[in-house]
Amino acid sequence: MTEKPTRAPAPGAPPRPTAEQLLAARDSTIEDITAPGLRVLFCGINPGLWSGATGHHFARPGNRFWPALHRSGFTPRQFRPDEQRQLLDLGLGITNVAPRATAKADELTAEELRAGGAALAERVLRLRPRALAVLGIGAYRTAFGRRTASVGRQERGLGDTSVWVLPNPSGLNAHYTLDALAAEFAGLRAALDDAEPDGPEPDRSEPDRSEEAERPGNRG
Repeated sequence: MTEKPTRAPAPGAPPRPTAEQLLAARDSTIEDITAPGLRVLFCGINPGLWSGATGHHFARPGNRFWPALHRSGFTPRQFRPDEQRQLLDLGLGITNVAPRATAKADELTAEELRAGGAALAERVLRLRPRALAVLGIGAYRTAFGRRTASVGRQERGLGDTSVWVLPNPSGLNAHYTLDALAAEFAGLRAALDDAEPDGPEPDRSEPDRSEEAERPGNRG
């Protein structure tokens, strides 16, 4: 029997995980990519098995997070999952609602999502990003008890952080093409750009003339 050839990874990319590694990744966790004061903290539902096996967020081939991030203007080029820590230099980070890696998101229980939502809220209040972007409307509704939430900016934020819901970038989400997904990401970026001041506020205070008044010839 001829062995089926495997597709080589892209140049510079890490090797693809084996079937055994994917199986062993179930229920594992991966490190968040976070720092205080980020511009946007992107939040997936939970790691998939590819992410669990590699330690990289949105690692499965066919996931559209990385191309959508680039097409929307958040990154100057399309990063690979193993370049995820470079997002911090751009003021971006990644976390998840639930930490446990599964083959499919529907393996998570409602209790896990609600517990994850509470932990996420605490994380956001501690790190204070400008915006939290939850990638998946169903997970957001369950995790935060917002049954009527829709895609876009939410009415209620978390402290100083605005909360957005963006579509799930999984390749299984047939409701959104890559272009439509990137457009939703771009809407968030544009809103943040519009809210940022063009420069420092001008100093409109009256000049201090006390020193000038003490100079000889200026005493009246």
